[in-house]
Amino acid sequence: MISPPRLVASLALALALVVGTSSPAQAGGEVLKRSVSNIVCAPIDLALSPAVAGTTMVYNLKNVGDSTAVRYFYPPFGYLWLTGVQVGASVLRGVAGAIEFLPGLVLLPFDVEMTPLFGPAEKGEAYVDQDTPVFHFKVGVDYTTPPS
Repeated sequence: MISPPRLVASLALALALVVGTSSPAQAGGEVLKRSVSNIVCAPIDLALSPAVAGTTMVYNLKNVGDSTAVRYFYPPFGYLWLTGVQVGASVLRGVAGAIEFLPGLVLLPFDVEMTPLFGPAEKGEAYVDQDTPVFHFKVGVDYTTPPS
């Protein structure tokens, strides 16, 4: 069991490390907002993984100048691969949101920002991308295509 003075000292050290490595932000609470968004939206992303993989595959088949052989043999394996990548990225998004939750609570009263642990959720194109002052609802993120 950790004694209360050690717990306070550990939290103070963690806060000092986070604050010392972060850059100034426009407003407080962005870390917590991102964390909650990732926690809530990750399961929806997971459920949408097959649809996002299909959309990505169709886009790639139309816009990438592959040979005819690749166009015939890519779809079955490409779809499975893209679905797996989408599923894995959705899980990572949820884990990153859970990890950022406590620092988000600690940093709430301060005017500091922390670099996102999982950037693709922030930068990728999505089916729905609605930012509000309280919550950023972004689901159906394409984790495999670089942002345009």
